[in-house]
Amino acid sequence: MKFSFFKVLLLLAFTASYAQDKFPDGSPIPEWFRKTDAVNISTLGKQYKITDYGVAADSTIVQTEKIQAVIDKAAEQGGGLVVIPAGTYVTGSVFFKQGTHLYLEKGAVLKGSDDISDFPVIETRIEGETCKYFPALVNADGVDGFTVSGEGTINGNGLRYWKAFWLRRNWNPKCTNKDEMRPRLIYISNSKNVQVSGLHLKDSPFWTTHFYKCENVKLLNLRITSPKAPVKAPSTDAVDIDVCTNFLIKNCYMSVNDDAVALKGGKGPYSDKDANNGENRNILIEDNEYGFCHSALTCGSESIHNYNILFRRCKLHQAEKTLHLKMRPDTPQLYEYITVQDITGDAGSLISVKPWTQFFDLKGRTEPLMSYCQNVTMKNIKLDCPVGFDIAESDKYQLKDFTFENIVINSAKGQLDKAQSIKNVKIKKVDITYKKLEEGTKRGYDK
Repeated sequence: MKFSFFKVLLLLAFTASYAQDKFPDGSPIPEWFRKTDAVNISTLGKQYKITDYGVAADSTIVQTEKIQAVIDKAAEQGGGLVVIPAGTYVTGSVFFKQGTHLYLEKGAVLKGSDDISDFPVIETRIEGETCKYFPALVNADGVDGFTVSGEGTINGNGLRYWKAFWLRRNWNPKCTNKDEMRPRLIYISNSKNVQVSGLHLKDSPFWTTHFYKCENVKLLNLRITSPKAPVKAPSTDAVDIDVCTNFLIKNCYMSVNDDAVALKGGKGPYSDKDANNGENRNILIEDNEYGFCHSALTCGSESIHNYNILFRRCKLHQAEKTLHLKMRPDTPQLYEYITVQDITGDAGSLISVKPWTQFFDLKGRTEPLMSYCQNVTMKNIKLDCPVGFDIAESDKYQLKDFTFENIVINSAKGQLDKAQSIKNVKIKKVDITYKKLEEGTKRGYDK
């Protein structure tokens, strides 16, 4: 095969650009992140179509035990692919085992029961704590190489749970998520080399996907949705990353009634001493689109250390915040080496940094707690947003070494002066068009 000189130059330039691709701390992004093909199901072993084992395509009955029996059979015979064919199948919690995988054909719907009694109480991880609570609809613990894929839908069937939550919250304004019992959609823990791809994940009763103590996770080509009206779907985060290393979210669409991507890891005044907690490291979120959500990317509120977070080449529409840094005065936190770049669209704010005091509890600790956020870069951004820099000063946290570069925003309240409270802030080519001023009137900053 012959290559022209020009093609060789292009190939060399392309290779060089990948070689220069780095995380915010300057370390190279490993080749693993660039391998984004969906799993080839023909490599996953024997296929177990659930309708061949007594499971009926019937949306009126709950078939948890029968579906679990198919998973167990596959595991007993050395592993394989559990296939959900076209049709609707209702279930409570199912648990995948080493060597098993889940695949939903086009037209297949795995639908969650809206009766909480179909979900057992077990020890699990929720809201920054390891405790007794309800598992998800789809669960995998210690299942290396686990994949969930296909062209079908996992439907959490959350409406009844959402209504119950808001009814309880109306009765008791201090009602927490754990007070009103709701399962998640997918929970994967203590697992390596995980991939979830191609599916529509919708209407989760609680968090949509939750990954705890996992390594090498890829979420590819997913559509993750829950409504904000007519009934709000409370706390239906699209992706919760909880003590994970090497995590890729690529080519996904997310629109949920809470955070799109939330970084978690623990909460409370002694959370940094608890072995169940820990950091998130090397998180790459790229080439995604966002509909309505509370924030496109959030650190917190259950988070103690986030390191090397790269959020890039994304389009926003109706996100309430682009980057949200929740600073808890009852939790020691360190958010560092975070880059947000090449973002377009519209959002409520460019960046929001404020104390997060919901359910504040020092658990008897009396000495002061301090949180830190440092080495944050936002660059190459063009947004329409009512508020640009929504940053509050506080003696409970320290912000330092921020860079805002090549940013153009249309805003009623740019509030660039709020960024001056950050220690060692660099502001270069930040251009704000104030909508309340005459069209074409601009105030530019280049420091």
